[in-house]
Amino acid sequence: MRRPARPRRAVLAAALAAALVVAGAGAAAVTGLGGEDAVAVDEQELEVSVGPEPSGERVSLDVSVFAPEEGAPGADDEGRRAAVLLAHGFGGSKDDLAAQARSVAAAGYVVLTWTARGFGDSGGLIHLDSPDYEVADASRLLDLLAERDDVLLDAPGDPRAGIAGGSYGGALALMAAAYDDRVDAIVPAITWHDLSQGLFPQRAVSGSAVGKTPAPGVLKQRWASLFFASGLAAGLDPSAASAAPGVDPQCGRFAPRVCRLYDEAATTGRPDEAVLRLLRRSSPAPVLDRIAAPTLLVQGLQDSLFGLDQADATARGLAAEGTPVAVRWIDGGHDASGTALSADDLVDPALAWFDHHLRGGPDPGEAFDLSLPASPFGEEEAEQLTAPAYGEETTTTLPLAGARGDGPQPLLSPPGGEPAALTSLPGTGPLLGAAGSTGAGYALGALPGESAVFDTPALDEPLTVVGSPRVRLSVVSSTTDATLFASAWVVSADGAATLPRQLVSPVRLEGLTPGRPREVEVALPTSAYRVEAGQSLRVVVSSTDAAYAVPEDRRTYVVSLAGDGVVVPSVDAERAAGTGGLAPTPLVVAVGLLLLGAAALALLAGRRRREAPVVAELADVPLAVDGLVKQYSNGFRAVDGTSWRAERGQVVGLLGPNGAGKTTTMRMLVGLIRADGGTVHVLGHPVTAGAPVLARVGALIEGPGFLPHLSGRDNLLAYWAATGNDPATAHLEEALAIADLGVAAERPVRSYSQGMRQRLGIAQAMLGLPELLLLDEPTNGLDPPQIRNLRGVLARYATGGRTVVVSSHLLSEVEQTCSHVVVMHRGRVVLEGAVADLVDRSGSTLVTVEGDPARAVEALTGPGGLGGPGGVEQAVVEPDGRVRVAGTAPRPALVARLVEAGVPVAAVDGRRHLEEVFMSLVGEGQPAQVADADAADAGTVRR
Repeated sequence: MRRPARPRRAVLAAALAAALVVAGAGAAAVTGLGGEDAVAVDEQELEVSVGPEPSGERVSLDVSVFAPEEGAPGADDEGRRAAVLLAHGFGGSKDDLAAQARSVAAAGYVVLTWTARGFGDSGGLIHLDSPDYEVADASRLLDLLAERDDVLLDAPGDPRAGIAGGSYGGALALMAAAYDDRVDAIVPAITWHDLSQGLFPQRAVSGSAVGKTPAPGVLKQRWASLFFASGLAAGLDPSAASAAPGVDPQCGRFAPRVCRLYDEAATTGRPDEAVLRLLRRSSPAPVLDRIAAPTLLVQGLQDSLFGLDQADATARGLAAEGTPVAVRWIDGGHDASGTALSADDLVDPALAWFDHHLRGGPDPGEAFDLSLPASPFGEEEAEQLTAPAYGEETTTTLPLAGARGDGPQPLLSPPGGEPAALTSLPGTGPLLGAAGSTGAGYALGALPGESAVFDTPALDEPLTVVGSPRVRLSVVSSTTDATLFASAWVVSADGAATLPRQLVSPVRLEGLTPGRPREVEVALPTSAYRVEAGQSLRVVVSSTDAAYAVPEDRRTYVVSLAGDGVVVPSVDAERAAGTGGLAPTPLVVAVGLLLLGAAALALLAGRRRREAPVVAELADVPLAVDGLVKQYSNGFRAVDGTSWRAERGQVVGLLGPNGAGKTTTMRMLVGLIRADGGTVHVLGHPVTAGAPVLARVGALIEGPGFLPHLSGRDNLLAYWAATGNDPATAHLEEALAIADLGVAAERPVRSYSQGMRQRLGIAQAMLGLPELLLLDEPTNGLDPPQIRNLRGVLARYATGGRTVVVSSHLLSEVEQTCSHVVVMHRGRVVLEGAVADLVDRSGSTLVTVEGDPARAVEALTGPGGLGGPGGVEQAVVEPDGRVRVAGTAPRPALVARLVEAGVPVAAVDGRRHLEEVFMSLVGEGQPAQVADADAADAGTVRR
């Protein structure tokens, strides 16, 4: 239940908002990944000696320390601050973390980054986060921080410090907290719980072996090879520290024991006890009882290397020990298209976590936040869910039946393991995911004769799967062991099947009696996804998978069901994004702070400006720009006499390359900077700084500004109170519905991720449902599903007579989002018109040919061609290699002429994309004001 607003709090919030505006501050500005730091940061490079290698070789680490200069928050009376160590991923270096380090330092922390032992310019060898080496190195770095006079101490030699890192660095954070109680808080991301399970996963919950000891798992062969190859590559770099004596070229920078054990396991496909001991010792699993540091676990749904089951085991183990733990499942991981974690994924949540546990800031709580991806069949969009705590799931049992009822299904495991089912390619999960959504993925992942299939009935109501479904199977093998791969597919009403996140569960059974059944309970892949009403869940059991090591000999299995069905977990979570209102989407929409400042100062001073006269002929025009000029002191004209309009019901794209003058124009539209010439009218009213008509405008110009210690709701109340408008006209609940923060609207903004602040930004911009909305590069930082949702938001917002202006350099997005476009180049408007008219190619043809396109131009316009009146008037080669043909010659005649001239034709198209129009106007090597004939016909060309 939403708590009622308290008037006294709202008045206080309004006063604080006004103070914030007067000060011109925006605390969130310093937390973004790689952004402009509001506080100067000093960087110091160090070479730090650590423990030697077993050979006696001395080792030093390449270290950087980032310290904020005076003015950053977080210092005590003596100028001391809490410290944060940032640890990089496997194969990386401290350079990967420089942008994050500067952002965290600007937020008021002393930040230490280092290149781990065995990588980059640090010495030594790779021991896989061994307690004796890499973990001991982290303790030495804590010693270094304790010696600094700008680091806060809890006791002599004990710095107030947290550690954050991803993958290899995430495991290091957990291990360091286990072996050094000076670590006060940690944020490990996309990392392992037990490295032996990470590389040799075993998803048989029971029945995998005779006796109590589970059978060893199945080698994750492709990932293990990539993992090891990156360490080898480092050893082959002659410029790296690995050139030191003692480096075996066959092992790169891996320690000899690690190298030898990997060779043995990779050759046999099975780990012996020595390999398992090594991997477990480099894991948090056996030492969770030593970790007292509050832990925020961030794990990715797109991760076939270290899956959600790894974070699940860590979270449950820490909670059992009484350690404070919060969990976030993000739409990313080792299989995501990018390798670096964004500010939204790691840096911003880490700051909120550290601010509380290291500096006594607002408590971000111990909620379970997770990303729920969009439906692969297009019915539902992506959204965020929030549950009060992790590990409180409910279950639903769905009945299963095979193609021939509950009877056994035989499988062949072919000799050599080929052909093998293809469900994932390490590091390229999205590629097969796209194939899976078209049906091709199922054909690759469930090979005939090598897979058993069991389906649930079509669901009567939607079901959200959060966690690891369980199924009991009966397995008969022709040998004494069996290797199988189980997966859960979502099947649409028309029979199309897709595999969520391309994940499978390896199962290895040993101690079997050939011909006799063994019952086994299998944990299907841990994930989060929807099964909509009318869809069903399909359990597929395969004998092969290309990502794993499989038996080389021929064998057969028979698989049947041994339980009531598939047990599906879910959680009682509320939607934190993606619901109702005008449209669900996290996006960057907010009013600039200076606009708020003008309104707040006018309110506080009790003064109101007198309304300027209305221009009658423009009274019904939401935005009219006439001859707008902005010239700087050096004579450069950022905006050079632009004129254009945005009418009611339009979504207008202000399009141009970086430096075209778009942002400068947007700032002049709301009076943030003064124009040197020309006028701007909103609904007939001239715009100047603080003009009353701006109360009818919402704008994102330079991002939202919020008070970090107030909740999202109270920030909105503060903003609206500062404008002096009637609270009843705020449409607060409608704006919050658009942002869809859910219960997070009641939490302090300091605890928000970047995406959540963006969603709060849209609520702020749409308070009062303004008639004109101005958005400068609104898709910055949004992923494809969020961008797709943004299109619907803007289209619906413009319905009913409201108007939206979007500036962007993303041509494809403008084409799909906007109804009209204004093209700027070098400060001038060079074209404006309806998008549909601009991309219509009536009277023009695009021809794709094989070979040299110049031959096509010659064939059409040269001797024997179709040139002249009534034929081809012009043929030119576009930047993408296609031939653009203008004129009235029929397209069949064009094709016939090209074929006659021996020019192979691959495609003919009568419609172009907005990018082609844009490049014809502002492409390299072309005059800025020269437009092609088609553009001139479709829109208004400025010369």
